[in-house]
Amino acid sequence: MADFKKSDTASWDAGQVRRAESARENAAHPPQRRRRRRRRRMNPFLFIFLHLTFVALASGLLGCGGWLLFSDFCSFNRSRMPTVDAVVEVVAGDTLDSIADKLLDAGLIEYKWFFKLYADVTGAEEDIGVGAHTLNTDMDYHALVAGMRSVSGSLNEDTVRVTIPEGYTVAQTIALLAKNGVNTEAALTEAAQTADFEFSFINNESEDISRLEGYLFPDTYEFYVNEKPANALNRLIKNFNSKIDDELLAAAEARGYSLQKVITIASLIEKETDGGDQGRIASVIYNRLDGSGDKAGTYGMLQVDASLLYGLPGHEGVITQADMQTDTPYNLYKYAGLPPTPIANPGLDAIDAALEPEDTNYYYYALGKDGQHHFFETYKGHMDFVNSSEYYGN
Repeated sequence: MADFKKSDTASWDAGQVRRAESARENAAHPPQRRRRRRRRRMNPFLFIFLHLTFVALASGLLGCGGWLLFSDFCSFNRSRMPTVDAVVEVVAGDTLDSIADKLLDAGLIEYKWFFKLYADVTGAEEDIGVGAHTLNTDMDYHALVAGMRSVSGSLNEDTVRVTIPEGYTVAQTIALLAKNGVNTEAALTEAAQTADFEFSFINNESEDISRLEGYLFPDTYEFYVNEKPANALNRLIKNFNSKIDDELLAAAEARGYSLQKVITIASLIEKETDGGDQGRIASVIYNRLDGSGDKAGTYGMLQVDASLLYGLPGHEGVITQADMQTDTPYNLYKYAGLPPTPIANPGLDAIDAALEPEDTNYYYYALGKDGQHHFFETYKGHMDFVNSSEYYGN
């Protein structure tokens, strides 16, 4: 399968080898997984423990000084007065010390050193972002920090616009974000592996970046430079979620497929073609999955090269017969049905094609020298074309 590229198809003939992946696949190679100490979101029980520890510390101090600290921590010392709103502007270059000064000047805290101690112990500085934050005198320390959160989770106001192409994998997307300064590749990869994302279709129990595959919606985004990695990835997932409306979910249910399987099929379509034949390619996939009998000699094998390559990160050169025997669940020459996860992040056109395939009897297709995919109902028709001078691979 020499010179395999996105515009090529899996010929679905084990004797034929397509060409190596095109420039879009070469745009960003998946990074090698590295062993490192992972940083996770603070355990909520630990946070509650630290919060209560501060209450106990403040209340346990001797004399009225302890009560004053406790009152400031819980905002009791301000509850006797009418609630006053204050706008605290956090800018690039601010530190925890300068932020505490602004809170003090606005009358939102009385003991700067105690607020800084709280923020240091609870890691609150990581949650504070640039922006004009409206706070009030009824807020305790925890509420003040929560009120200064921003989408960036970063004390940097510089932004960068990034366009993520359709069909990029999670690894490619991370590499592109890192290249544009959103954050480091290591930090973004760690977030992809370990951050909790509050969407039902994300498996937060997994620590493999493939759990996000298919759900980082390709689009143009504005990011903060050095943005908090989980926030940046969450923005892409949130965009995907906004595209999945009730009509789309109903169409998936009507086909008897889960959202995850529909997105997996859409990712295969996205990697197989960027032309106007996505609906026909979708029909071939569904015919091989759901057709009767031996499915025109395919036996449910999708034999998509892009899926095989997804399971062989770092693979270079042409796909060989040995590659096709590799024991990976993404090897659709070896295993019938769909791969365990999507193999890329499909665009909306590919998702629509996965939900509304054309109604055909096609089980095979191959790319011609005319740049078009040619579709066939039988293996014989397919092989006659592959052995002709019209086939792209000849």
